Formats: sequence, structure tokens, C-alpha cells
Amino acid sequence: MKDRLGRGLRDLRISVTDRCNFRCPYCMPEEVFHGSYPFLPKAQILTFEEVERIARAAVGLGVKKLRITGGEPLLRADLPALVALLARITGVEDLSLTTNGFLLAGYAATLREAGLRRVTVSLDSLDDATFKAMNGRRSGVAPVLAGIEAAEREGLRPLKINCVVKRGMNDQGILDLARRFRGTGHILRFIEYMDVGTLNGWRMDDVVPAKEIVARIGAEFPVEPLDPNYAGETANRYRYTDGQGEIGVIASVTQPFCGGCTRARLSCDGQIYTCLFASKGTDLRGPLRAGATDAELSDLLAGTWGARTDRYSEERTSQTRAGKVEMYHIGG
Repeated sequence: MKDRLGRGLRDLRISVTDRCNFRCPYCMPEEVFHGSYPFLPKAQILTFEEVERIARAAVGLGVKKLRITGGEPLLRADLPALVALLARITGVEDLSLTTNGFLLAGYAATLREAGLRRVTVSLDSLDDATFKAMNGRRSGVAPVLAGIEAAEREGLRPLKINCVVKRGMNDQGILDLARRFRGTGHILRFIEYMDVGTLNGWRMDDVVPAKEIVARIGAEFPVEPLDPNYAGETANRYRYTDGQGEIGVIASVTQPFCGGCTRARLSCDGQIYTCLFASKGTDLRGPLRAGATDAELSDLLAGTWGARTDRYSEERTSQTRAGKVEMYHIGG
């Protein structure tokens, strides 16, 4: 199944909650998402059975990869039960989870037993002060490193560590992260600071371009480009020339990859979005709860993807920046 620009649907990212225990300024700034912020009530959030039905329909249309996101997905009660449901869907080749890692040490074993295959952990700095500045002072680095170690013990590999780089905030720690994870078998990925949503005060001056990130690392640890693992991979891959692993850079701002995008995103309240920077989604929860059959659900998904023309990062204008969905709502 192709969209109007010839891109197939291969990846579904599933948000299971709009809540998070961090307040990262590029996603959920504290001044907006304060203690009395009105998060979605439980009745508006998809049940695990509803998520499974949508996932099955998506797999029937060609999806091979499922990723559980949030908010912070480990805040969703009984999350391993959803993992078990998704792991049983025939045709799923990759089932993974993206987390801030704070709770991961306590969940790694049960997630693996339920059928999770991989995990991606967000870690924006190894320096406690910088890390706290980037998560709203919710946590130091130690619990996240403990989560990474637990995931490694449980065989949730290859483990990916994501760092959003913001100039003047944490870019001074790029090499520290490279030194820490070089030779561990983990894949460290740096993400250009993106204008997701409308609340993070994004400016182009805050972006550290991918070329600069690679150059900084390469000056100490020489690297060379690698071919993509698969069509539509978001990260540009590089290997250390001495064989000590690889890094990736996700350059949505300076090197847009819209032309190969195969990803759809399901929000926790049942909206399907065909772009990270979309201004609106298509409602699936309403039809589901009104009694839609599996065939009708599949047709709705197919029609939504088939009409898709999104290429925000290639266009990126003041007009397209208005009214975008917030990242915490659809999981990045």
C-alpha cells in the first residue's frame, strides 16, 4: 500500500499515554505541563484490546514494525500485557519500546518475558546538572543508566540510546556520550533539535547540524559512513573505523528524509497521524467504539495512508509550523 508520493506503510508507533514523569523543555515544558495540567481521562484512552485491533489492521496493510511510545509508556499500568498482545500478531518482525529509562530497571525482565525485542532509551546528557536541566529536574542520570544495564542483561538488543542535541544546552556533552557507549554494542544516536509541536520555543540557532556532530566525534574517534539497514531508516549511520561500534544522526532539520518516510503514529486517544509534524489526525476510536468491523477499520486506515502527501521537513515554512500536534501526544 502506497501513499500519494509512493511511500509504503511499514512502521506504526503506538502512544499508550499522554503522561510523562519528566518535563523536558523540547517536549513537555514545565510552565505548560504543570501539576494541574488536564491530561486525558482514562475513558478517552484506547484500551489494550483496541490498540491490538488497530495494530492487526495495520499489519494486514503492510506494517512490519511496532514501537510502543508515550508520553512515558512505562507509566501505563500493566504495559507488559499489551506487549504480549502485540507480540502474538503474525507478521510483526520488530516490537520495540521507547522510554526515558527512569522506570526501566524494574520492567526490563517482564517486558522481555512478554515478548518485547528491543528498547530505545532517551539520554540527553551524562552530566547530572545538564540532564536535570533537560528533564525538568525530575531525575539524575543514575536511574537511566541502571535501566540501560537492566535492558542489556535481559537481552533487549540492539539497544539504542537517543540524545536530542540543543546548542548551548547539552552539545558540550556529545563526546562524553560517545566515549561512554563506544565499544558497548549499543547504538548511540544524536537527534537534531526539531520544531515538533508549538510549545518548545524552537529556533534554528538552537540546532546543532548533524555534520557538526559527526565532525566533533570524528575528530577524536574517526568514523566512516555505513549503508542504511533498511529503506526509510531515519538515522544516517557511521561506524568507528577501529571497529568499536556505530553511531547515528537523525537530521530531520538539515537533511530531511521525508521521501523515504514509512511511519504512521497512533495517539493514545485513537487518532492516526501520518506525520510527526501533522496538525490533525484521523479518528479511529470513534468508529471502533461504534462497532466498526475489522474490514471497515482496515479500509479507514488504508484510505488515510493512501491520501497522504506529508513532507513537512522538506517544506518547513512559517505556515506549516502553525498548529502542529505536540510530540508527547504521539510519541516522537
